[in-house]
Amino acid sequence: MSKLQLQNVDACVFDAYGTLFDFNSAAGAARDELGEDWQRLSDLWRLKQLQYTWLRGLAQHHAGFWQVTGDALDFALAALKIERPGLRDRLMNLYLQLNTYPEVPAMLDELKRRGMKLAILSNGTPPMLAAVVSNSGLEGVFDAVLSVEDVGVFKPHPSVYRLAAERLGIAPARICFLSSNGWDAFSAKAFGFQVVWCNRFGQVAERIPATPDGEIADLSALPEIVCP
Repeated sequence: MSKLQLQNVDACVFDAYGTLFDFNSAAGAARDELGEDWQRLSDLWRLKQLQYTWLRGLAQHHAGFWQVTGDALDFALAALKIERPGLRDRLMNLYLQLNTYPEVPAMLDELKRRGMKLAILSNGTPPMLAAVVSNSGLEGVFDAVLSVEDVGVFKPHPSVYRLAAERLGIAPARICFLSSNGWDAFSAKAFGFQVVWCNRFGQVAERIPATPDGEIADLSALPEIVCP
């Protein structure tokens, strides 16, 4: 199989949660309270978080991602019958302090050294994104940190992807979009980006339009894939 190579790329635009930042690290940091339930809680929390964004989008009942994240956590805690004073507040605060995946800082440094424009495009609210970027020591790395709050609807609505092209002033075909979420990667390709699916979790390919240009297991290979 030939080596993946994308030409005519002026910017790399990253999804945040699950792509740059490890959403499991919130529940993982509370293992002292959650014990063996931490992964079950994290999985259900993430599943309901995504479901609520899609349901709110379809019903046109938009709310900020902070509320959606809290609603999803409430569901997960209730479903798993976890009741501990102060745990909800602790987990929500930990969500603002998510760890980056191990390869992320060096990968971003290399892309920036090569003159690539870098941006985040996320469901997160501006305060959520500012907190996690600052906590990870990535302030000043990105040319733009973009939130769906500017368009009032969650991914995968096309207006979200259009936001990145408009704010960066770059045609979609010259943007490489990265997401670990298959539905996000496939939808971004359907919009018109070049797309590399960072399939961290070994997901099966989606059956929706359209197919990403390539797939990688983590972001470490990205600097060798994208070319101006």
